[in-house]
Amino acid sequence: MNVWAADGALSGFYNQTIREVARISIGGERLVLRLTNEFGDRPFQLDAVQIAMAGEGGAAEPLTTRPVTFGGSRSATIHAGSPLFSDPIDLAVGPLARVAVSYYSSGFIPVHTHHFEAQQTAFISVPGNFAAAEQMIVQQTTTSRYLLSAIHCETETATGGVVCIGDSITDGYGSSIDGDCRWPDILAERFQQHGHESLAVVNLGIGGNRILHNRRGQKLLERFDRDVASLAGMTHLVVLEGINDIVWPHTVLAGPDEEVRADDIIAGLRQVIARARIAGLKVAVGTVTPFEGTMSEVPNSGYYTAGKERTRQAVNKWVRSQDDDVHVLDFDAVLRDPAHPARLLPAFDSGDHIHPNDSGYRAMAEAVDLGWFN
Repeated sequence: MNVWAADGALSGFYNQTIREVARISIGGERLVLRLTNEFGDRPFQLDAVQIAMAGEGGAAEPLTTRPVTFGGSRSATIHAGSPLFSDPIDLAVGPLARVAVSYYSSGFIPVHTHHFEAQQTAFISVPGNFAAAEQMIVQQTTTSRYLLSAIHCETETATGGVVCIGDSITDGYGSSIDGDCRWPDILAERFQQHGHESLAVVNLGIGGNRILHNRRGQKLLERFDRDVASLAGMTHLVVLEGINDIVWPHTVLAGPDEEVRADDIIAGLRQVIARARIAGLKVAVGTVTPFEGTMSEVPNSGYYTAGKERTRQAVNKWVRSQDDDVHVLDFDAVLRDPAHPARLLPAFDSGDHIHPNDSGYRAMAEAVDLGWFN
């Protein structure tokens, strides 16, 4: 979830219904929703929340809609700085199923907590309560998420879960909207196809996130306990972060005071690894992927420099030197252009020279050794 006010394109919703669609990993017999107002400064009321199997174009599948309750009540207050968990919902869902969560308030829902670049369409209604409707009257759509921050599945078949934490490359920026083409999405599909059907995949990527500084979401060292250590049943952690720590300083996004050395990034990653081990997780770390050419159309933009490339290479050298206790995912080797290793391979480039396209994300997921998860 983002904490940077500059991302808040919408100030909020008044007397409207918002419908968000999400894909489940391994499925389960019952679901619990986690809604959030964690960066808000005031409470607000929800008058109705419903969940259903997702249809096309923001529709709910007929006869699948279930009311969501909170302590037995169909209305609830989300307090400032807090999440809100639902009661268990009797809605059995299969692996990789898509569900639609709809929520309505007759008052005002301020947008202080949101996921800016979710690569998934959210549907916002004209005034009125359409939470239980199969079809909403849609006023506008966005590709952000708002209140919905997690869906927990109750299942007797799970053997563990993989937390994928990172920045926009884990978040899937540059992939097809509504296509579920992020690399963790493809990894979840591979699990279903190759004997890991009971291993869940959780995507905790935030576009623009960094290890050592805040802005696009709390920095990794700050959000680790909430986003990783607090999750029940997780067995593995995949960390892919550091590119924004390198790229952002000396640009319009961050000043020179936020410049970090390779040793600073490495020290941050060491802390993440140490905390993951305390949480009982097996850890994999990904190499930082190429970014030469980013914002090259803007003179003196500062996004790519020879010094920043040296920092990236130093971080990657450290990642590749890890012993058997830390699994290495060499995403740099997967995505780089062999003829120009500081750049993404053109076939994998979404066009901005820093984010992969659908083919690039698939190549990342297919490069992951499934044997590590045994």
